[in-house]
This record gives sequence, structure tokens and C-alpha cells, in this order.
Amino acid sequence: MKNKFMKVVVYLQLLAISVLLSGCWDSTQIDDRALILGLAIDEAGPEASKKEDLANHKERDVKQLNKNMIRLTAQIAVPGRVPLGPGNGGSSDSKKSSPVWVVQVVGHTIEDAMNNLQQEIADPRFLEHLRIIVISENIAERGLDDLNDVFRRNAQVRRSTWLLVTDTKASDLMEVAPPLERVPTLYVLSMLEKSVEMGKFPEMYLSHFWNNGSKLGQNPFLPYISIREGENILINGFAFFRNNKMVGTTSSPIEIGVYMAAKGINPGGYTVLFPVQDTGYVMVRAKKRKSYTKVRIQNGKPHADIDVYIHGELVEKLSANTNIDTTLDLKKIEEEQERRTTMAINDLIKETQKVKSDIFGLGEYVRAHERSYWNENVRAKNDWENLYAGMSIHVNVKVNIRRVGMKIK
Repeated sequence: MKNKFMKVVVYLQLLAISVLLSGCWDSTQIDDRALILGLAIDEAGPEASKKEDLANHKERDVKQLNKNMIRLTAQIAVPGRVPLGPGNGGSSDSKKSSPVWVVQVVGHTIEDAMNNLQQEIADPRFLEHLRIIVISENIAERGLDDLNDVFRRNAQVRRSTWLLVTDTKASDLMEVAPPLERVPTLYVLSMLEKSVEMGKFPEMYLSHFWNNGSKLGQNPFLPYISIREGENILINGFAFFRNNKMVGTTSSPIEIGVYMAAKGINPGGYTVLFPVQDTGYVMVRAKKRKSYTKVRIQNGKPHADIDVYIHGELVEKLSANTNIDTTLDLKKIEEEQERRTTMAINDLIKETQKVKSDIFGLGEYVRAHERSYWNENVRAKNDWENLYAGMSIHVNVKVNIRRVGMKIK
């Protein structure tokens, strides 16, 4: 027994010595890595193969791919220059003092472009700090199969990365540097995360996009953004997807709030301006939302009832000639908002039904609660998308205005 104990002690001592002597044999200093903060993907066109250096193949081997070339723009952090605090703000006139280095390459696929990028930078590329991926409308309409394959299998890519669609050149967002933030990617990231906190946008990271795309009864969507006046970034709405291709977009930012109301996503962050008979124009802000969805089979087809409850507050009354003094006055405002919200939700549903993109996930309710119908009629995602296009949906909205402000006499 004593000999066994001594053997164990000796073994543990040798193990400790080996650990101490080995150290971090495969460590890499952070300054020796190319930290990619953001990526932008645009179409490059077939002429790009004649002008750019493509390092990983002979052009005669990939001539048939030239028409589908992409241009990848990477925003790489410069060690020691990325500010930890607010800094002085604004963009610098000198490239030497810029906290990021923007590099553009072309390729036939994303992985091909990433390999070409590696040929132009000295340090190994590192995607652990990648937070923003921006794609142009043309790339989104062409399809995201290549993007999903590359980034989904890459262990360095965080599932909390944001994937965005823009109506301009995606590379332009790698150059935007508003006064509030010197690093464009960090500004876009902060804008998105604060929008979620304020109830201006639902959480839609890469993980959500991939999960919704994998469900048989739901389609994914992505933030749809625009650049205003060179330095302002506007969340313009949603980009709808089906079969990994963008099939449509919302027409205004307020439809984000409409979707969040239909799904009961909190907090409520949107304020609406509308006229009320005998009262004039008023502004009402949603503070809290609840939503209940029920599905049933009606005449051999799926039907959904969506009940939405909104608690809001009266923000402003624009007419000086009328007063809101009674419960009846508040009731008129609530009824008018109920009517307009119901109409807006129905319009958004019809918009998605036209392109067969179920971003509301109603198919998942049918799959969960009407299992026999689902098993008989749905064999693939395409089957549900066709059913969703002709699905009858009834929306009922109830608004309760709790706060109307204070008055000092």
C-alpha cells in the first residue's frame, strides 16, 4: 500500500514538473495577429479577375466562376490605436493615426477572398473579434449558402456576430466614422445593441438567423440598414429571406415596431404619430407588449389568431384647441391606435405572404399544436412556405394608455 502511494506521489510530481517546464508552447501574442473587426461583401463583377491578383489558383482553372466574383473588405484593428474610451472623437485626417486598417480583396468565393486577404497581410487573420458582417443587396439576393457554410463551420466566428444587409455598397460601412466613435465597426455594433435595449430592434445575431433558417416552420430575416449623409446609419427595417436568398424588405422603420408588437417583444420603444377625430394629432409611445398566438385547422387549412396587448403612454398632443380631460377622450385615442396597429400588422403579414417568408414563425405553432396536420401536409420547408402564402390570419389589438403626463395648476 505504501509503495502504491509513493508511486502516485512521484507521478504527480513528474506531471507538475512537465506542466511547469512546457509552458504555453503554442501561444501567439495578440500583436502578432490580424484582428478582423468587420467584413463587408459586395459583388465585384467579371472584370475584377483581370485587374486583381488572385493568389490561390490559375485563372484558366476558374474562368466559369468569373461572373460571380465578390469583393471583400476587411476592417483590421491596428494594435495600440483602438481607443478604450471615447477618445477625441471624429475621424482623423492622417491614415497613420487611424485605429483601423481597411483592406480590399476579390475572390470567387468567400473563402477564396479570405485566402487572398491573407496574402496581403503579414500576420495570420483572426476572426475571434469579428462583430459585424455587412452584405450588399445583390449578394443577399444571390444567396447566402457560401457565407453560411464558411462562417458556420469556423470555430473562431462568434454566434453573437451581427449580419446586416445594406442598400448601398457594403464596403462604405467599413469607412464610416461618426463623431461618436472612431472605429466604424464598434459604432455599428453599439448602435445595434443599444437599439435592442431601447426596444427599437429585436435580437437577431448570426445564431438567431441560422436557427430560424433551420426551422421547418419559420424563415429568417436580417437588419436592413442605410447610410445617411455619409456618417449616419439608419436601421431601415427588415430583409426577408427564403431558401437563403433575400426576397423582400420592409418599406419603413416603423414596421420593426409592428413586428415586435405582433411577437410581443419588449421593451416597447416606438412612438407613433396619428390623427384622432375631434382631438387632432397625438403621439403615443408603446411601453410594454404582450402577444398570444393560437392556431387551428379551419376548412382543411391552417388558421391563426394573434392577440396583441399594448400598454402605452400619451407623449404629446399637437392641437392647442382641444383638451384630453375625460376617459372618453382617451378611449378615442386607444381605439384609433388599435385600428391603425391592426391594419399595420395585417399589411406586414400580407407583405411576407407574397414572398412566402414566414418571419413570424407561425409554422412552428402549427407543427407544435397541430401535429397530425403537419405530418400529413408538410414534408419539407417549401411545403410550409406554400401553405403560409394562403394562410388566413386574424389579428386583434388591444391598447391601454396608462400615463398621460402631469399638469400643474
